[in-house]
Amino acid sequence: MRRLGVIDGLRGYFLVFMFLTHLYFAGGYRLVRFNHAELGFVQDAQGFIFLSGLLVGLVYASRMAKKGFLAGAVPMWRRSAELYAYTIGCVLLVLLLREVLPDAPRIWNTWLGGLGSGGSAFRLAGALLLYQPTYLDILPQYVIYLAVAPFLLWLAITGRAVWVAVGSLLLWLAVQTGVHLPAADGVNALLARADPDLAMRVAFNVLAWQVIFFVAMAIGALVARDRLDVDRIFDPGKTTLVKACAFSLLFFMAFRLGFTFGLVPEVVGERFRLFENRAEFSVIFFVNFAILGYVVAWMLIAGPRADGAFVRKVAGAMHFVFGLRFLRLLGRHSLQIYAWHVVLVYLVCWMDGEIGPFNEATKWAIAFVGIGLLALPAFYREWRVAQRARAIATGA
Repeated sequence: MRRLGVIDGLRGYFLVFMFLTHLYFAGGYRLVRFNHAELGFVQDAQGFIFLSGLLVGLVYASRMAKKGFLAGAVPMWRRSAELYAYTIGCVLLVLLLREVLPDAPRIWNTWLGGLGSGGSAFRLAGALLLYQPTYLDILPQYVIYLAVAPFLLWLAITGRAVWVAVGSLLLWLAVQTGVHLPAADGVNALLARADPDLAMRVAFNVLAWQVIFFVAMAIGALVARDRLDVDRIFDPGKTTLVKACAFSLLFFMAFRLGFTFGLVPEVVGERFRLFENRAEFSVIFFVNFAILGYVVAWMLIAGPRADGAFVRKVAGAMHFVFGLRFLRLLGRHSLQIYAWHVVLVYLVCWMDGEIGPFNEATKWAIAFVGIGLLALPAFYREWRVAQRARAIATGA
């Protein structure tokens, strides 16, 4: 399978597990525990954003290098505008459903916040992506990243990829040290002038999480321009680094399981949590993502050629899973499906509040039906492509 196929499968995998994680049922449900995040500090959104940045570098770097800046920039800006439309459309659809579904204002009150009950200032802040409903999460980030990406990609393909990565890391570090806080306070002060109850509401700090996207984009650009020897970096004969990363993951797994089962002393937990801020992608998440990302990449690229039979079998199993047609289908239309998944999650929440509570078997059934429904935008988009190709072939 081509590597882009594996990337699509990985993105589809992350979409499925983000959907399962976001589903809300009264009392919870056990299926959500079947997730790699239960064993460490790497979550689906991180992998999804990294792969999206990698694809931007892989797909647009060659186009921009051969045909000029605008040849790559215009499609990315068009994509950014398209995703902004998806984001706003998603919010408007949920607000429309709020008006027509019985008891939806009460059920979704916490998730929608002021977008449901506030005035025009909240809606304007929502249009500016400064006030986001629950589970919109990564879509607003992509609007911003793709708007900025052409300039940074141009630097990457003109020999300054390292500076793009360094600048991205420095911006991440600025967030970790609080350099951004005066600016955030200033934005909140302006919002409060419009409405005393209004303040920024976002799931992720875009200045911190950008490090995943833009470092990945720089890597993708280097690979696309044949300036990075992937097979040499992920050499099946050199296993020291991948073993060190694997043992590091076991260290963090012990912490995760310790928190789950209440085994970590409170004094240790307090110190650990200083470095565990998901919204700002703090150092615990950064380090864990870097080492797990290397292990996964090594297994996918070098694993099939490794000396050990067990490693080859694990690598084969990973290729099988990420090569599943359904996952690759989701991955090819990932951002449209992400927007659709938000609507599905809100509908399941409404069902749970209006019809539930459900028993465990029903919760699992709803979750699996939801996974199937995730593919609807993908089927529609591929049908449209097939229709256009048929029309061209027949001269219609």
